[in-house]
Amino acid sequence: MRILLLSALALLAVGCTPNPVYRQSEAALPVAYIDQQAYLGLWHEQARLPNSFERGCQRATAEYAAREDGLISVLNTCIEANGERRSAEGRARATGEAGEGKLEVSFFGPFWADYWVLQRADDYSWSIVGEPEGRYLWILTRAENISPEQRADFERRITALGYRPADLVWAAP
Repeated sequence: MRILLLSALALLAVGCTPNPVYRQSEAALPVAYIDQQAYLGLWHEQARLPNSFERGCQRATAEYAAREDGLISVLNTCIEANGERRSAEGRARATGEAGEGKLEVSFFGPFWADYWVLQRADDYSWSIVGEPEGRYLWILTRAENISPEQRADFERRITALGYRPADLVWAAP
């Protein structure tokens, strides 16, 4: 119960303290179309822009599953520096056009945030996720680790989207 309360308070504080804008481009971000069923499952975070709610986290994962009410359950988990596991449960809902990779996520009550799938592999082996303001960005893969060549490809992709690879926090190998 204590960890749930602390997580809720932390998320509320995050909502009151905006993350800096990292994106260096004024061009509209692309949004990939997704098959929601194919997008469900376990994703490993390979990189992210710094944010307060993941401070101290490594080896983060996100697991998405269909809910009976039509929403998507979200379970984000990471390992803290002290070796303890930290989790946050939320929900997501589709927004935008049918099939468009525009979703909103909520981890606390009625507060929702944009979650846009900007790019993805045809086989859903990776995705780049952000939001329209350029404050958040995640590189997610189905594989636990990536090769140096894959990292270089992701760096090229996010550079083309207007982000600087040097701003990212990369997962430890």
